[in-house]
Amino acid sequence: MNAEWSIQELAKVARTTSRTLRHYGELGLLPPTRIGSNGYRYYDQESLVRLQRILLLRELGLGLPAIAEVLHGQKNTAAALRTHLELLKNEQDRIARQIASVQTTLRKTEAGEQLMADEVFDGFDHTRYKDEVIERWGQDAYEKGDRWWRSMSVAEQKAHIRTHEDIAADYARAHTAGLAADSDEVQAIVQRHYDWIGSSPSGGPVNAQYFNGLADMYVGDPRFAQNYDKYGEGNAEYVRAAIRVYSATRL
Repeated sequence: MNAEWSIQELAKVARTTSRTLRHYGELGLLPPTRIGSNGYRYYDQESLVRLQRILLLRELGLGLPAIAEVLHGQKNTAAALRTHLELLKNEQDRIARQIASVQTTLRKTEAGEQLMADEVFDGFDHTRYKDEVIERWGQDAYEKGDRWWRSMSVAEQKAHIRTHEDIAADYARAHTAGLAADSDEVQAIVQRHYDWIGSSPSGGPVNAQYFNGLADMYVGDPRFAQNYDKYGEGNAEYVRAAIRVYSATRL
């Protein structure tokens, strides 16, 4: 006889509640394998794997409607789990870098040592794009941006970069979920992206031409593409498509 678990047993091993599992069932995310004569819900091994996928996607920040689309569109469980695993590894790498940065800051602070910006800020160096900025938008644009960046504290600089990392990760989650580039959910991410770009000095207004130009750079320049493709292949193209929709409909 195949192993199965009651709803109470499944809730216990998954560290969730029977109420949550019933809610997933009502939404069609996790229907019981069978319902006994006593009215109890029972789940088999396939249900365990399906619940793991649901919980993984929840951890990655997807809402239940988006999770339903993922489960409906990805019939190959092994392929889906490989995608989830890759996203989790990316998140693990990001957290590891943060831990290392904080450990270095803490050690040097306690020892009274001088902090190095590259240690605190995970090696970020905005000046590596100096020549390109000057070529595209002029010396004044570079100097304005440089003054703006140096005027911020390390914490503010880190927060600025973290905002973009969160946006890039959300694009990847939407892409993994199979959401269309012109969907309301994805366009809301683009709005946050647009606002983030607008929060820093630029060589001109963030109009459609400017925004689309950046989108083309995300795909055409590997240095920029890696900011998105590190979360999964094809994300940079997905971001460009979403930006083009935004530019065509809102700018």
